[in-house]
This record gives sequence, C-alpha cells and structure tokens, in this order.
Amino acid sequence: MQAKHRFIFAVVILGLLMTGPFTVTSLLVWLDMKDAERQMLTELLLSRMPVGTMMTMAGFVAGVLVLHRLFKHYVEGLLRMAETLRLMRTANRDFRVGIDGPPEVRQLAAAANELAQQRDELMRDVDAQIAKAKASVEEEKNRLAALMSELALAVVVCNLDGRILLYNNRARLQFTALAQGPTTVAGGALIGLGRSIFSILDKNQIEHAQDVIRQRLAGGKAAIANFITTTRNGQLLRVQMVPVLAGGDDGEAARSGYVLTVENITRNIEQEARRDQVLHTLTEGSRSSIANIRAAVANLLDYPDMEPELRERFLGVISDEVARRSQTINQIMGEFSDAMKARWPLEDVLGIDIIAAAQKRIDDKLKLPTKTEEIDDALWIKADSFSLVLALVSLASRLEDHYDPRELRFRLTSNGKLAYLDLIWAGPAMSSETFYTWELEPLQVAGETSPLSLRDVVDRHGGEIWYEREKAAHRAFFRFVLPVAKPEGCPELEERTRGTGRPEYYDFDLFRFEDKSINLDRKLSELAYTVFDTETTGLEPSKGDEIIQVGAARILNNRLLRQETFDQLVDPEMPLKPESIPIHGISEDMVRGKPNIDIVLPAFHAFCEETVLIAHNAAFDMRFLQMKEERTGIRFTQPVLDTLLLSAVVHPNQESHKLDTILERLGISIGTRHNALEDALATGTVFLKLLPLLEEQGIVTLRQALQATEKTYFARIKY
Repeated sequence: MQAKHRFIFAVVILGLLMTGPFTVTSLLVWLDMKDAERQMLTELLLSRMPVGTMMTMAGFVAGVLVLHRLFKHYVEGLLRMAETLRLMRTANRDFRVGIDGPPEVRQLAAAANELAQQRDELMRDVDAQIAKAKASVEEEKNRLAALMSELALAVVVCNLDGRILLYNNRARLQFTALAQGPTTVAGGALIGLGRSIFSILDKNQIEHAQDVIRQRLAGGKAAIANFITTTRNGQLLRVQMVPVLAGGDDGEAARSGYVLTVENITRNIEQEARRDQVLHTLTEGSRSSIANIRAAVANLLDYPDMEPELRERFLGVISDEVARRSQTINQIMGEFSDAMKARWPLEDVLGIDIIAAAQKRIDDKLKLPTKTEEIDDALWIKADSFSLVLALVSLASRLEDHYDPRELRFRLTSNGKLAYLDLIWAGPAMSSETFYTWELEPLQVAGETSPLSLRDVVDRHGGEIWYEREKAAHRAFFRFVLPVAKPEGCPELEERTRGTGRPEYYDFDLFRFEDKSINLDRKLSELAYTVFDTETTGLEPSKGDEIIQVGAARILNNRLLRQETFDQLVDPEMPLKPESIPIHGISEDMVRGKPNIDIVLPAFHAFCEETVLIAHNAAFDMRFLQMKEERTGIRFTQPVLDTLLLSAVVHPNQESHKLDTILERLGISIGTRHNALEDALATGTVFLKLLPLLEEQGIVTLRQALQATEKTYFARIKY
C-alpha cells in the first residue's frame, strides 16, 4: 500500500476512534431508556449539539495534524531515506542521508552514513588494488591506442554482422569527408560505433571478400582480401580485409570479425586521368603543328629558288610552330614531372577482386548480365586495378554495341608465372581488323572517353591481349595475359593479424551485438540510444517559437559516446527574444547564416536512426519536432524515454525532478547548462545512472520503462 493510502486509512481510523465509543455508548443507553427519558435526552443533546460538534471537529483536526506530522517524519522520511540509501549504493556513492527529522530518525540517518563511510573506505582500498593490478595492462593499451591513432591509413574493425566496433581518427575524418548531403551539417559522420559498415561500403563486395577469406582459411593460406569500391558520392576506395581470429572449440581459428584498412584513391586516379588527358591533348595538338612544319619544309624543298621574302615567311612558320610546341611541352613536363616519376604503379591484387569490380561496373553502366566460370579465387596478379577494370568494361560496352550478347562470362586461370583473364561471349566471329581497331582506339564506357587505349593498358601491365574463338562452343573471348604475384609469408601481415590495437574509438563487446530492430521487450542495457536536447527562442512552440540549437550524443552498450555527437546551431528565420538570450547564450549573430530547420532536421533524423530517443522533459522537445513534421516531412517514430519521468519512477518521494536537482542528487557535474550538447551529455549520464535503480524495481525492458513512466503525474503535462 502506498504511503498516501496508508495516511488516508489512518485518518479514517482516527475518526472512528474519536466518534465510535461515544456513538456505541449512546446507542446502548438509548435502547435501555424509556420514552420519557429518551425525550429528555434528545432535548438535552440538541441544545448542546453545536458545542459538542465543534469540540469534536477541533479534536479531530488536531489529531489529523499530529498524525500528518508523525507520518511525514516517520513514514515519508524513512521512505526518502530508503531511496537515498539505494542511491548511495548504486548511482552516487558519495551521496549521504540528510540528518533531519525526529531524534530517532536522525540517529538512524547518522548510523547509515557511518556504514556508508566504512563501505567507501573498503571500496577505495579494493579500487586501489584493482587499479594497481591493471596499471601495466592499461599502459600497453595506451601505447597501442597512440600507435593506432597515428596510423595514416583508415582502420575499421567490424563484427561478422558488419557492425562497427573500432575505428581510428583517420577513419573518422575520411568517412566524415565522404558523407553526402545534409548528414555533414552537424558533424554527424557516416561512421560510428554500432553503426553498419554497409552504409559506407558495398555489402556485396564485403560479403564476397569474406567468402574469399573463408576459402583461404580452409585452404591453409594467408587470409586476406582486397577490393576496390565506389561510394555513393563517387569516391573510389581501395579496401583490404583481414579476419579477426579467435580459438574455436575444436582448436581451430574461428572468425569473430574482420579488420578493414581503407584508402581513398580518388585523387590519385583523377590526377592520372588528367595527366593522360593532357598528354593525349598534347599528342593530338602536335599533329597540326607538325603538319604545318612539314608543309613549310616541303615547299622549301620543292621550290629552292623561291623569293627571299616567301622563304622567310615559311621559315617563320616553322620557327613559330616549333616555339609554340616547345613552350607547351615544357609547361606540361613542368606540371607533371613529379607525377610521371611514379606513373603506373602495379599492386598485388586478387584476380577475383578485379572481376568483381568489373562485374559491378558492367551491371551499373551497361545493365548487361555477367557470370563467372573456372575461377582461381586464390590467384594474385600484379595490376593497376583502375585501368584494368576500365579496359574490361570498355570491351563489354563495345561488344554490347556491335554484337548484342545475352551475357558475358569471366574466366581466371594461371599458367606458371602468368595469369589468364578471359572475357567470354557467345556470338558471331570478329575480324582481326576490328580487334586491331578496338585495341588502338581510346577506351569508351557509356559515352565517356578515356585517353587510354586497350594497348596502353596491356603495355602498362607488361602483358598481352589477344582474341580467340572456341568453335566447338560457338563462343569467343578476349584473353588478358597478366603477371602473377604471390604475397605469401609476409611477416608484416602475419603480425598484423595476430596483434590487436585500441584506437580512440572502440567497444570490443560489440562483437556480440545483434542486428535487430527496436524491440520493446529487449533489455534496456541492450539497446542503442540517442540522447538529445534543444535550445529554443521560447517555451511555446504552438505560438511560433523555433529551435535554435540541436545537440545529441549516442549511447551504445551502456557507454555514452562523447566523440559521436551532433551539435548544430539553427537559423530560426525570426528575431530572437531578448529575454531568452541570457539563458541559452545564443545571440542573433551566432544563428544568422546557419542552416535552417529544413536542413538540420533530416540530418538529425539520420543521426538518431534505429535508436531510442532520450531527453529530459522530452514532451517539450518532441513537441518542437512534431510541429515541423508537415514542413520537413520528417517524423520521429521511435520510442522516447524521459529522464524526468524515470527519475519520478525511481524516486517518487523526492520533491524535485529538475535536471539540476537530479544532477546534484546523482553527483554529476557538467561544464555549461542550457547548451544543447552539454545538456544532452548530462542527460545521457543521468540515464546511465538510473538504469541500475530501475533494474532494482524490476524495470528491465523498454516496454516496462515506458509503462512505468506513463503512470507518473508528470506524464500528463502537455505542450
């Protein structure tokens, strides 16, 4: 029974005790009296009824006041003390019971504080011993973290479901730069702990690389896979994958995830393409100059006796053309001299990665079906991935234009130190002249022309290409002859697969993360959250007040990810109220020119996707978001938890549930209040402190938390 119900019951008992004996005695006397006596008694009572009633009511009120005071000190006071003791035991170890109330309660509070002090001394001693034992391990982790953070390559570690559990600062910067559209507005990056790597890299290529690794592990070979992929905004990435191995039950290594090293090669490819284009332009431009020079020389030779003025004119033409070409060549050589020193580097690449990249480009550009046959998936080749894939796609485009094949097939075999990469199709025979023409003409794909020719690509690889018929099968194929590479026994790779590092952003427990949608019956500790706060021009969204700042952070695996935040000022497109500026500290100059809500809200929606929302006094913030649904088309449909209501659930006898009061109660200190991001971080810390208190009350799932908050008084407040 709740305290207020017990108080009402006690008041009823008090009333019965004050009136019950008199009423029962009067009834017994009344039954034993005669009529004349009853009449006399009635007249006597009626004449003195007002005085008796007033005295009875006064006594009853005095009794209720005494009872209320006793209840407040001994019942409600002890309940508050119980809440404080639970708080001291779980969320805020340094909190102490207030010494107030009657002497008996004060003695109990003092004894509880003494026990808490002894407990703290014992825990400090235990913590010191644990810290000493972990010191050496932590030192090694810090060394690895520093080493990982300084790596020039972007490193990402994922579990088998593709959920990110580790990344270094280079990866964060690189993938933030790759973010497209409004998701870059507030620093919300594509990358984040618990997010899916498939939102950045092509899922099919990653799964294919995992298949290659599985096959190589089964064959006892070095487990490594490479591929090149294109992001949604057209960036070209070179990715290397190695597995994270752990001992299996049978003694064999089992995969628990994989490590990706990612390099953006777009700029290198663009520079190489531009260089080739300039050289191509130089070659084509030289033809006209050479033709002019040749014509002038021919005239001089054919007419040795021509007039001196005419001879000088022809000599001037030759001199001008030579000077012009010399100046152009010097300019181009000066611009590209450094780049040409390292031109056309060949790398060790799995042949199947080249085929997979070509298949994807053919499907995207030409919509032409492709298949594979007789593939040596462990065959490494020395290749320039970009130009080789471009050559394959260009040949596929020419075949589609001239022979309209139903499908193309790829074949990859080895012959000693050479690799044979075949592009196969069924159709009529091709003449040698046609193949020779295709070999020398610039590569073309979907209307785009490259200065490179098929012969240039083959020469770049030091290989060969020929056309061949399979008469029995009524098929034909182009065969690329390429050099074989065997990156086996690489000590650096073996060391990398054995070692582990701890970069700046990590959570190894995410190896056990399961890719599930928001389930109301999942445990609170298993869910991903976005804790957020807004600053506004005023307190009345229905009367035109607007959002001027949105701040948010993610909570994953019971950790507040302070490095994965969303912090954006918003142009409200209206004057700020002077009385609100001292509260939030945001001035007119700070918001003018910032993105408006039409840009910021979609970005925030993407940031908090697939997470439960958390806010303090969430009804206020959610009302502002809901008021923008019609304008932006953005709806926040995920569940929402309110730390104000959760505090009322775990501490129903506390008088205040303001954020400042809760922070003090839980022993949380923050830098600045009424800053959206700082308030969001504070709210996230409060939520994590409340989780064990909720669990003590049997509230462990999201559904139970929502149902408990709906029963509180504060849940009835509307905005």
